[in-house]
Parts: sequence; C-alpha cells; structure tokens
Amino acid sequence: MPLARLLEGDVLSDSSLSPSEKSELVFKSAREQAKLIADGEILSEELVNAHLDQIERVNPAVNAMVTMGAESALKQACEADMARMAGEEMGPLYGLPIAVKDLQNTKGILTTHGSPIYAENIPTSDALIVERVKKAGAIVIGKSNTPEFGAGSQTFNAVFGSTKNPYDVSKTCGGSSGGAGVALATGMTTIATGSDLGGSLRNPAAWSNVVGIRPSPGRVPAVGSDLGWSTLSTDGPMGRTVDDVALQLSVMAGDDPRSPLSLRESATGYAGSLERDFKGVRIAWSKDLGGRPIDAENSRVTEAQKHVFEDLGLIVEDDEPDLSSTDEIFQVLRAYSFAIKHEGHLRDHPELLKETVRWNAEQGLKQSAIDVAHAEELRTRLWEQLLLFFDKYEFLALPVTSVPPFSIDLEYPTDINGVEPETYLDWMWPCYTISVTGLPAMSVPAGFTKDGLPVGLQLVGRPRDEMGLLQLASAFEGETNFYKQRPGVVG
Repeated sequence: MPLARLLEGDVLSDSSLSPSEKSELVFKSAREQAKLIADGEILSEELVNAHLDQIERVNPAVNAMVTMGAESALKQACEADMARMAGEEMGPLYGLPIAVKDLQNTKGILTTHGSPIYAENIPTSDALIVERVKKAGAIVIGKSNTPEFGAGSQTFNAVFGSTKNPYDVSKTCGGSSGGAGVALATGMTTIATGSDLGGSLRNPAAWSNVVGIRPSPGRVPAVGSDLGWSTLSTDGPMGRTVDDVALQLSVMAGDDPRSPLSLRESATGYAGSLERDFKGVRIAWSKDLGGRPIDAENSRVTEAQKHVFEDLGLIVEDDEPDLSSTDEIFQVLRAYSFAIKHEGHLRDHPELLKETVRWNAEQGLKQSAIDVAHAEELRTRLWEQLLLFFDKYEFLALPVTSVPPFSIDLEYPTDINGVEPETYLDWMWPCYTISVTGLPAMSVPAGFTKDGLPVGLQLVGRPRDEMGLLQLASAFEGETNFYKQRPGVVG
C-alpha cells in the first residue's frame, strides 16, 4: 500500500493501478498527469512506480536510461503526496518524473558526461536547470544517455554503450540528448532535460517523434560554465507534446544574475494558452537552404507538410536567408569551445577520449586569435542580415536533419544524397546553421519515412520570440497529431 495512503482521512481507493492503466498513464501529457495528482485521482508515488515499471520493461531494448535514482524518486514522491494532502502549495511540475541528461549535474546521482574519465563522478550540487525543475516539483527518476561529452549526434559512449531508436532498434536515435528523446517516446519519463550546441535538442527529438526546443541564448541561463559569454550552447526541455515543452520552459527560463547573458523577461506566460490566429502571417519555407545535400526521402516527408501552414492561414513562400557563412562560424566557435573544455583531458587522459572529441579539441588549439575574431565578425554580419529577413517573415521552416535515422553501427553518415561529408559534423547542417544565428528553434514531429522512421520539421522564430514559436508549433501539432504514433518497442 502506498505510504501516502496510510494517512488518516485519505479518500483515495486502496486499489493499485493495473498494468494496462499504468501503460496508458505513462503516455499521458505532463499537464494531464499533473492534474491527476492535483485532483487526488492518483498519487505521485503511483506515477513514479508506473514509470519505473515501464523502464524495467522497455529500457533493456533501447538503453535510454543509464543511471537510476529509483529509491530517491520514490521517497520524494511519497513526500510530495503527503505535502499535497497537507495542503502545501504545488508547483507546475509537482510529482512528475523527469529524466536528466547525463551531461547535467545531479546532486548525489552519478553524472558521467558519457566519458570514462567521469565514470565515478557524483556531483555535490545540481545544475541550474535541474535545480529549477526540482523546485517546481519534478522528481528526478534517473539520467538519460548521451554521447561522450555530448559530441556528435549519435548516442553512444564507452561507459554505457549505444541508445537505440525506438522505432527501429537497428538505427540511431541521434543525439546528444538521445537518451532523453527515447525515454520520452517510450513512456519511461514524463518530461526530460536536454542541451543543444549543434542540434542536440532537435536531432534526437526528430528521430524519436517527440518535441525539443532550443531556446534563445540566455533564456535558460548557463551557470557554472567556463564560457559564460558563449551563445553557442544552451540547455532546454524535451517533451512528447509542444505544451509539455512550454510547461517546462516556464520554470527552466528566467533571470539569474550569475549568468551574464541571462534574459530578464518573465517565463510564466509559456505555461498559458498557446492558441493563436495565424491568418496572414508570413513564413519562409526552405527545402534545403539553397541547395545543401539532403536525403530525398527525408525531403519528401517534410515537403508533404507544407500545406499545413497554408491551411492554418499563413502566407508560405519558398525563401531562406543567406546562411553560407555558418559553416565556418560553427566549425571555428565549436572548436574554440572544445579546446577550452578538453585541454586538460587531452593532456591528462588522451587515451580515454574518442577520436572525434580529440580531433575537435585539437582543431581549436591550432586556431589563431584572428581565426576566432574573423568568425565573430562573420557572425555579426549574419545577424544584421537576419534582422532584415525576419522583418519580412515571422518564421522560417526547414528540415531538422539531412538524413533519416542511420545505422546504429555508424558514428555518423558517410553519404548524404551522394555527397560525402568532410567531417563528423557536416551532416548536421540543418541544425548547426540555426545554432549560429542565436534564434529560437524547435523540432516537431512531421511524419514518417516509407520504412516507418520518424522525421522532424524545424521551426525557427524571430529573435527571442519563444512564445510565437511555441504557438506555431502547437498549431501545427494540432493539425497533424504525428506525436500520437507510438514506437513498436513499447508493445
């Protein structure tokens, strides 16, 4: 019998949830689960137990959750139930299980960064994003898998192995928030944290048929980073629906004076209604950003959704900004960040770094000051061009990935519609080109290939306009409902 039900005067039934009830419960939206708890129809302890059962049943097939905090989660759930019954105030994520990406510190819970160097690392404090979701009532159920140091959009590492795509376990789930995407798709967690430098909140969302948003730099403050002024990487939420992502963003976002880029606007509005009339709103539609390599089947799926925006009343035009400078900007700034992050690792543990991490860090160490300065100059000119483009259009739509999910045995694809990538990053162009812009962007489910593999559509908003972006994504989701197609691995 659940501990909370031992309290005198509890009006809930003593009957436990059946397996079929648990199976349906874990796939309800975050908002629905939170309401069930708030209304006293279920206990948080029951919800956590249902997810733990789902993890035990499904995780062996996909390897998405790599470090569990079951005992702690159940203890917190019982405390949450007793607090609710005592009439204490409940946060918007009260009692909901959350998976935390293994790049983000969790107090008292193993945080490996996917690296053998940190295979026994147990932080003594939480990352800010974890601190905020816990304050809002979320319960950390465990850590989700990630590539080594989040490098590359294929989730595998020497500590925990590979995370498999739930729609086809012979394929990758992408990365670096790959474990988070798969955990959401398979009902192993209600909500999840992620992070994004070159596409890590968007690529895995696309390939697990869930939603991921890369917020504007500073929207979710970065605290504790060695590069506090850098705008290339940002934390953010993932969820099964746009509303679930918006609900999380309402507590993850907000000012923190320790972050020099922190945005001060209130985030509470993200938890409200996302309804909006889009009649007459202009959106630019780009198939391939002016001729970049993209898989034909991937393109077919996204192109088939163009009409949805027309049906919503938007004015859709084939157009894209000039993002030709983004390759140089991204490669230079990413290498610069890898150099500072891994200089010590290269010196002390070179044999424990995977080849692509060593290469990227060494590229950064070889760069000159003028290389970095030139990239920043190009980025400044790019921003000026983007302001003109987004004065004409409110949104930009383009693919999330250049290929559908590829073999789990490949570190990265070696062919994109007949073009061989020069580096392990090149195939990620649809996302990293947008990372460089600093604009908010998100991936929403957009359909499936002929082989049944998920494909995502990337929506990009005006500077710092996460609300408009969420509203458009919600409208698209309401017309398509692709998120409702569950992966076969869940049975």
